Amino acid sequence: MELVNYSQTLSDQLTHYYSQLAWQAMLAEVNLTPKPGLVDKHNTGAHKDMALTDFHLSANAIAKFFPLFIQAGTQYKNLPIKQVLSKIRSIGMACETAMFQATQGVNTHKGSIFSLGLVLTAIGRLAALQQTVTPVAISQLVAGMCQGICAELMQPTDTPTAGQRLYQQFGFTGARGEAEGGYSLVINHSLPFYLQQLAAQQDAEIALINTLILLMKINDDTNIANRGGLNGLIWVKQQATKLLQEGINHPDDLVKVKQFDQHCIEKNLSPGGSADLLILTWFFARLPRQGFGI
Repeated sequence: MELVNYSQTLSDQLTHYYSQLAWQAMLAEVNLTPKPGLVDKHNTGAHKDMALTDFHLSANAIAKFFPLFIQAGTQYKNLPIKQVLSKIRSIGMACETAMFQATQGVNTHKGSIFSLGLVLTAIGRLAALQQTVTPVAISQLVAGMCQGICAELMQPTDTPTAGQRLYQQFGFTGARGEAEGGYSLVINHSLPFYLQQLAAQQDAEIALINTLILLMKINDDTNIANRGGLNGLIWVKQQATKLLQEGINHPDDLVKVKQFDQHCIEKNLSPGGSADLLILTWFFARLPRQGFGI
């Protein structure tokens, strides 16, 4: 799938840089160990159909499409922002197909294709308009692109999707809601939290683990709610809150995370939505932060 070249095409170097950063963000998340309920180097978490290798294969397959999202953002830089989402849908679908081919049908990164696709499209637009690529600028564009996408969740249907069912039962909007809100949980919570830990010289892996647990505390994760209902989500939030209060500051403290992981596995709970937000947090942390209150 190739997009037409035109005079405002970004440099190959810039496109490669942001595409590589997104790929590295996916690898940073999946390789992070231990992670409660998620696939990592120790185990497959609450997932019986996927392993670490699947995520590596998936990330490599998906990354080949990242330049296309950036190029689309560049190509449609003058299109009203609300019209851009429909222009990148075909790229996302082709990316999903490549993921399923790489993993032999396992859904490893569908959420990340959605979120990183939006973010990279926004970056292409910002760069083409010669505006600074910052987390806040990306957030505003993604919110504009996704305005109204939660409406489908509200429509009654005889065969509701998991997303529709969770919205109708609990009011959770999931990945759609996060996108429509410009990833406010990341911008306002996980990103400042992660950056503060790094600034305080916290070990990089522990800082990222703490950030995941923070997201598990504050995110109405539809992956968890789909598996464990409202009670499962409440339990995860309570455990994450307790863990943050006790503190994870040294490698010895990771035994608490491993215990949390074991309990998540026993309850078949996986915070996949929070993992997707962690990927964005890692990615945003490596961008300039003009206009960002830190």
